[in-house]
Amino acid sequence: PRSRHSIGLISLMLSAFHHLLLFMAAASSASGAAALPRGASARPAIGRAARADLIAASASASPVPTADAARGLRTAWGVCGFLGILAQAIGRLAPIAMQPILQRDITMLQWGLYGGTMAFFAYTEGYKAFQCKFSPLVVQRAMTLSTRSPPPPLLHSVLAPFYSMGLFHASKKRKTVSWSISLGVACIIGLVKRLPYPWRSVVDAGVCTGLLWGGTSIGVIYLRALAGKSPGVDPELPKEDK
Repeated sequence: PRSRHSIGLISLMLSAFHHLLLFMAAASSASGAAALPRGASARPAIGRAARADLIAASASASPVPTADAARGLRTAWGVCGFLGILAQAIGRLAPIAMQPILQRDITMLQWGLYGGTMAFFAYTEGYKAFQCKFSPLVVQRAMTLSTRSPPPPLLHSVLAPFYSMGLFHASKKRKTVSWSISLGVACIIGLVKRLPYPWRSVVDAGVCTGLLWGGTSIGVIYLRALAGKSPGVDPELPKEDK
């Protein structure tokens, strides 16, 4: 019975995380639709690559080139500070996630769930949530700290990692999404801590996989920006900054 309860709790947490991702995707889509001029049609829709090229071309035409913006100290602090937050989270979760590998004391079914959870989080958290949506946003918002005129307030620079996450000085939609996900993940972490071994290790292995994927994607996008390639996404700043 305890094992069934643990599996049920894992399913509940995975479902909650999945719904958080759906909410983030829906909100991002709605934000893009709201940006269309009144009377404009969503057809014909341009592809993601073409849209990224348009935004990149706009960025390259701005007074501060992409590479120069990426090299700014504020940008570096925003990106590297956020990567530090991810690294700290991975450092706390990794020892627990590694326990089954070191102890070799779980069943074949549990090994299957261990691998399946890693694959689930790699795709939903690492690829869909981070690589396709959140990672480009973090780098793009961090770069605005080096391109805004006049320069941003000191508080924005000091809290650059949280600014880059869209937790403040962002569109209403972005702040809603960013805060909802942050609070949702905090609730899921609270539930995970209640799980017995090995189920906590199973979930933590998945979360670590997603965070590693996400952190790697941010690093790659940032390196591309340093080479002059814009992330090509809307930084979702407040209306008065557009």
